[in-house]
Amino acid sequence: MATAPTRKKPGLGTKFQPKQPIPVEERLRRLFTTLCAQIDGGHFLNAIKTCHKILRLDHTDADALQTKLFLFLQTEQYEAALSLIGDNTSDHRAFEKAYALYRFHKEEEASSVLQELKQTRKGQRGVLHLDAQLNYRQGLYQTSLELYSELLETADPQSEEYSDVLTNLTASQKHLDFINTGFLHALDELPTSVVSSIETLPPPTSHPTQLALESHSTQSKQSEEEPAVSKVKKVRTKRVPKGVVPGVTPPPDPERWLKKSERSSYNQGKKRKGAGGGATQGVVADNAPPPPSAGRTGGTSKGKKKKS
Repeated sequence: MATAPTRKKPGLGTKFQPKQPIPVEERLRRLFTTLCAQIDGGHFLNAIKTCHKILRLDHTDADALQTKLFLFLQTEQYEAALSLIGDNTSDHRAFEKAYALYRFHKEEEASSVLQELKQTRKGQRGVLHLDAQLNYRQGLYQTSLELYSELLETADPQSEEYSDVLTNLTASQKHLDFINTGFLHALDELPTSVVSSIETLPPPTSHPTQLALESHSTQSKQSEEEPAVSKVKKVRTKRVPKGVVPGVTPPPDPERWLKKSERSSYNQGKKRKGAGGGATQGVVADNAPPPPSAGRTGGTSKGKKKKS
């Protein structure tokens, strides 16, 4: 009868085979697949972490660096984007640097970078959009109006860009109309007394910010001079015992925690027994009455008579 073969159990003689590490190219391929899925799903913060992992494996990967910069701008991390770009504006990241400076409210630096971009990328729509927004923020409404008009002529009427450009164009036109003629109509609508007082007033002698600071300082001085009114704290109804009316019920005795013999009201209003009657033990009275005689006067005596 044939016997089944026995399996050998792993013992001391078997060698441990370590798991082979995944090659760097395969790890990068997997990380980029994860990165694309995260960006498509809108998980930008997780996508930034994936970019960090890719750059640890290859710190010179251009795609990972460009994607990381894009994610910084999408998540409004403009300071991190500027530090990633650095001081070099001659490469293809000059537009991103100008946009980050504009969003970081550094209009002068953004304008200088944008002037260089106009020469190398003349007519590019992104540059025109950024230039129009920068002029609008700086109060140059005529220039922004011209740029938005140029963008509106070349935009698709069915696109989202067309509606955004039209909104910005309308805002620039309203600001420009108010500066040119709108303020005159606003002055005409004011009462005659107000207009005459404005026309006769002398020009301001100091900067408006200085006037605001002076008025603020005077108001603070007046508030310091006024007597401070003590605010009465309202008693919480939850903390009031049952049957106690705040302001009506007398307050509790502050000595209620002491012994009765230690209280200041102890023995007040009470008379001791025998107070004022008789003398204390050991005191002899000067005008004490004589002791009564042995014989009794008046009345009958039931005692026995002595024999004669």
